[in-house]
Amino acid sequence: MKLDLTYMRSMTPDDFRVLTAVETGSRNHEIVPTPLIHQISYMRSLSGTNRCISDLAKIRLIQKMRNAKYDGYKLTYNGYDYLAMKSMLNRGTIVSVGTTIGVGKESDIYATSDATGIKKVLKIHRLGRTSFKTVKNNRDYLRNRSAGSWMYLSRLAANKEYQFMSTLKANGFFVPEPYDYSRHCVLMQWIDGYPMRSLREHYNVKGLYSELMKFIVKLANHGLIHCDFNEFNIIIVNDDVREKYGNDFIVIDFPQCISIEHVDAEFYFKRDVECIKRFFRKKLGYEPEADPIMVDTDGYGDGFKYTEPDFKRDVKRIANLDVQVEASGYSKKKKGDRDLEDAVEFMRKGADENDEDSFEVMGEGEVDDDDEYEYDSEYDSEEYDDEDQDSSDDGQKEAENLDEENERIIEALQYGVKELKMDKLGNYILEDGE
Repeated sequence: MKLDLTYMRSMTPDDFRVLTAVETGSRNHEIVPTPLIHQISYMRSLSGTNRCISDLAKIRLIQKMRNAKYDGYKLTYNGYDYLAMKSMLNRGTIVSVGTTIGVGKESDIYATSDATGIKKVLKIHRLGRTSFKTVKNNRDYLRNRSAGSWMYLSRLAANKEYQFMSTLKANGFFVPEPYDYSRHCVLMQWIDGYPMRSLREHYNVKGLYSELMKFIVKLANHGLIHCDFNEFNIIIVNDDVREKYGNDFIVIDFPQCISIEHVDAEFYFKRDVECIKRFFRKKLGYEPEADPIMVDTDGYGDGFKYTEPDFKRDVKRIANLDVQVEASGYSKKKKGDRDLEDAVEFMRKGADENDEDSFEVMGEGEVDDDDEYEYDSEYDSEEYDDEDQDSSDDGQKEAENLDEENERIIEALQYGVKELKMDKLGNYILEDGE
């Protein structure tokens, strides 16, 4: 699915109020009742709400669900995109969106700019797309969780990545500067460079290898492991702007980071190391050999004592960044963090080390019109197949209870309950006897 902001300019403030109301109602309703949308939007008249709903449905920002027991709508990914763009537009961090510059397993990357003309990068998290086979085939972790929608998990991933980048940038790591985020979108610094996957020669191959290995160790010493440290997530800075960034490379993509206290920390640390070794061996023809006479331990590879880092030998905690960002494996997780952790765990384990098509980077100005990603019917409707539905009696009971609660709320809105109570998240609730 591609970002399409064709109708953004023609939308009215009332349209966005109603669209926001659908988003708010989606917190505890898979299908948001029309009367509830009107209540949350605070529109003056029901006819005005219905008019906005009709307009939003026509441009596919919301979707009316068939075979529902009541009249209601759900937010689409297009609608979620519009809400995120509107928030950043109101804050002035973005004014225009350009071409697609990258398509990943669980995200899309766009060129953007702000009011001063500064180029920026917009990353839109889209967890759950069919191109990610491991998630598609392992959806049990979402079954029967009312909060477990792909939009919800995409928002958590964007929030987590913004936290990671902000913390790492503040601690001197070579990562893009994060400017803003909203819902499932993260706005970050534009890097004048190219993905390392395209690298075939370098003025200092041995030095680059050593610095990349040192980055892995430095990150671990601060309490974190990247978990996806490979040629797809490393940007090689162009030669003419190397002084601007102060380094040969910039590291991106952090939602999968874990704490060094994680039960599988050593495994993921070693996998990051192996990814770099394999790339340098296959693409650059470089593989350091151990030399026992070397004593320098300030780097790795030729001329140093060790050819590669070792988790037990080299990782010595000097900071607690994993605590600051509440990385997986360190702290006790809240409900939302557990949902996201379940999702990214499949990302970590499902990475195909030999699949070079897992991330496609396009040249500036190039748009891939013929290879558009699509969502499968399960993803788009939030429904699961019959085998999955029959596998959990508890899930059926939960769904029935939710339907019953929805009907009671609609009835309350329509027949005389003027003020419904709300929980701390702003969700409508009914107490016994109402």
